[in-house]
Amino acid sequence: MIERNGLKIASELYRFVEEEALPGSEVSSDAFWAGFSQIINELGPRNRELLHNREQLQERIDQWHQQNTWTGNRQKYESFLKEIGYWEQKGESFKISTTNVDDEVAILAGPQLVVPVNNARYAINAANARWGSLYDALYGTDAIGEQNGAERGAAYNPVRGQKVVEFARNFLDQIAPLVKGSHTLTTEYRMEQDKLVIVQGTEKTVLQDPSKCIGFTGDKASPTAILLQNNGLHVEIQVDRHHSIGKTDAAGVKDLLIESALTTIMDCEDSVTAVDAEDKVLVYQNWLGLMNGTLTATFKKGQRDVTRKLNADRMYHTISGKELIIRGRSLLLIRNVGHLMTSNMILDQQNHEVPEGIIDTVITSLLAKHDLLRKGNLHNSEKGSVYIVKPKMHGSAEVAFANELFNRVEDLLGLVRYTLKIGVMDEERRTSLNLENCIRQVKERIVFINTGFLDRTGDEIHTSMYAGPVIRKNEMKHSTWLQSYEKSNVDTGLTCGLPGRGQIGKGMWAMPDRMKDMLEQKMGHLLAGGNTAWVPSPTAATLHALHYHQLSVARVHEKLIHEIRDRSTDILTLPLAEDGWSPSEIQQELDNNAQGLLGYVVRWVEHGIGCSKVPDIHDVGLMEDRATLRISSQHMANWLHHGVCTEDQIMETLKRMAKVVDEQNSEDPAYKSMSSDFEQSIAFQAACELIFNGHNQPSGYTEPILHRRRREFKCKNKNKMMEEFN
Repeated sequence: MIERNGLKIASELYRFVEEEALPGSEVSSDAFWAGFSQIINELGPRNRELLHNREQLQERIDQWHQQNTWTGNRQKYESFLKEIGYWEQKGESFKISTTNVDDEVAILAGPQLVVPVNNARYAINAANARWGSLYDALYGTDAIGEQNGAERGAAYNPVRGQKVVEFARNFLDQIAPLVKGSHTLTTEYRMEQDKLVIVQGTEKTVLQDPSKCIGFTGDKASPTAILLQNNGLHVEIQVDRHHSIGKTDAAGVKDLLIESALTTIMDCEDSVTAVDAEDKVLVYQNWLGLMNGTLTATFKKGQRDVTRKLNADRMYHTISGKELIIRGRSLLLIRNVGHLMTSNMILDQQNHEVPEGIIDTVITSLLAKHDLLRKGNLHNSEKGSVYIVKPKMHGSAEVAFANELFNRVEDLLGLVRYTLKIGVMDEERRTSLNLENCIRQVKERIVFINTGFLDRTGDEIHTSMYAGPVIRKNEMKHSTWLQSYEKSNVDTGLTCGLPGRGQIGKGMWAMPDRMKDMLEQKMGHLLAGGNTAWVPSPTAATLHALHYHQLSVARVHEKLIHEIRDRSTDILTLPLAEDGWSPSEIQQELDNNAQGLLGYVVRWVEHGIGCSKVPDIHDVGLMEDRATLRISSQHMANWLHHGVCTEDQIMETLKRMAKVVDEQNSEDPAYKSMSSDFEQSIAFQAACELIFNGHNQPSGYTEPILHRRRREFKCKNKNKMMEEFN
């Protein structure tokens, strides 16, 4: 440990800050560590007070449920929540006043990726997912059916290829219809007399709305690309008659390039396994590489090495002959950790571990300053802002604390007030009930709210742990509280004036292999008022982008603003089971929870993978992160507490499902079987602890157990390697 200004700092972190983060930041080492120390010593105790208040409120709610039945006592329950300060009194109405927000967040509507920033390859892929091939997205997924000879295979299938082309041309007809005919009949695209002309054999036609064509590349008479704009989003028609696809196309079109992931959240939290200074420095190094444009990733693809780097911006000519530059990369946000966890990377003057959320805010903001100072060739924010998503805050006092932290960090780094923008994730019940008050605390810097089924359900179960057994997990999606929570989030965002200044987000499509279903269902997020929604891959972003061409979210908001109402009582409708279940239904639910939990835990604890496609009990790949564990462990802990199942039954289920997970991972040479020795399997023991001690975990969070078990596994492996070496 390095001692500096009363702090003890892990040597890895200290070297990174001194050698990589501070140089070029225009912040001196002395000023940085002095200011950082002051922030820690003054705000650290307040962080602990907020967590203590969480615990006290939960204890009082637990006691109420132990002494009262919720059914028949709803009014008494609601009065109690107000009395203890859990449900806050609303203030006067207001509108947010956030300024200097990039268009991708403030104005445009489109898909959003969330990616673990500690994986450089994933991070670069996500940043570059601003643009994606529609032909590839359709051909390589089930978005195009395999009937009538259109099967996917190792070799190119021209029948399938033709279906892709037909889909793409029909899409062009939807977003850029012609005065006469269809894009399916086009034999040539060219620029004539300052407009796009579409040739169809011996006939010529134009777009119904000529202003939708905003640029091109190549010669006017024979352009290599045509740039269209619809609902603020871009589509590039790529023309190359010598390309293997283009030469088979009447118009020489080889692909449609779709503007896809407008924004990407680079995640330090739920999708990341960062449990010590070694892990965290990698997180910070990758974020710095994204901010100064230098991040690269080299990996094997077949027999050759491939190096990925960040894409440059895209250059076009306008129809009037001017140069047009369109961003080549997704606008990047950074998700810091919440208020709960502390880190031994830094110890304060009393040798307390420092809240990791404070460390994250200071370091990630310092690194983002490299972008603000334009230190690299590629820039993130054109408006000079840093976008920090803050998860798992409970109520307005915790949001106010985050705002004070942001103020202090801006002062430390010499940033103009409100340079640091905040995204408030609405994933805890105390925040859902008080969302307007939460937004009020950050009304000058907020740019993002969203909903999240998994974390929000985990908190719902934990908050009402003693009220009774909850309904089955799949039934939660149709429950009164969840439907009201989703609608209330949009209502509040509209009431507080987020459209035009920030995003109202919706949750993840978790099945990356089911793109046909996503195309059919995820339009629902737009209809619900989401101007962004999470997708699991760049391919999914390209396909989900089609929805934002087909529907204007701004028009949806115009309709929804007339349907706003107070949904608080509905949000407080506890998801308690009214009837029991058969033994087979109980076992089915336990099997499903246990298998998903084990499949994720084993990768987190023993492989250091925080986000991956994990097969469920039916071998359907689901994109999972730590929120998965919260809902599954809390659900099983609730049923165990209320006698729906027994401890022996859960243990038998875990052991049986461990064998299923072992089999699903049997082709991974690095995988270690859980079922060969349950007692020695750290992953299996972590899973047991998450369930059997689930009711005692703060807000039902999994981080304390996962972090401790991951460090245990790393230590065990390190000791084993040293023994083998000696």
